[in-house]
Amino acid sequence: MPQKVFFKQLELDVLESVYTPQEDSFLLAEHVRIPTKATVLDLGCGTGIQGLNAALQGASRVVCTDINPMALKNAKQNASKNGFEKNFVFQESDLFSGLPPDEQFDCIIFNPPYVSSEKNKKWIETDGGKKGREVLDRFLESFGTFLKENGMVFFVQSSVNGLVQTEKKLKQLGFLFEIIARKKLFFEELVVFKVEKNH
Repeated sequence: MPQKVFFKQLELDVLESVYTPQEDSFLLAEHVRIPTKATVLDLGCGTGIQGLNAALQGASRVVCTDINPMALKNAKQNASKNGFEKNFVFQESDLFSGLPPDEQFDCIIFNPPYVSSEKNKKWIETDGGKKGREVLDRFLESFGTFLKENGMVFFVQSSVNGLVQTEKKLKQLGFLFEIIARKKLFFEELVVFKVEKNH
């Protein structure tokens, strides 16, 4: 029997080799607010918790991507189980690589892997590359292309990986941002960034 996780009225199965929603996932989902009828990208979808949370808020279309084919299978299963499969598209992708280059979204949601490669020999789901920032930095450099003019980005980050560095990078790239949530854990603080284009 697969492990089960509950969030709001969602019941999610967690298949083997798929990231189990944890404090970071729930903190992000609790603070994402999207407009009704929004088009949403759930990047690195895992079980699909972020995309399904967006669907609960009235998203018209949700694209779930993940580098792990098992995660896509898992997210599809959970979308079907919770009655949202008609709104969803599933695409294997390393960050944005599997998407059409001209596709844009009202909202992009991302829970990036942030464990450094040196400490993480097993799980691609949590491997953030060198210093745990490699995936996050690639994301920061790329997401603007896929964001509509009045779109929003929500992502979670650990204080272990340099919040100041992220803020500096977003400023350099010309985005408006704020930290909308914080949660202190034993050895780190999790924060949720909300980012918008600077008009």
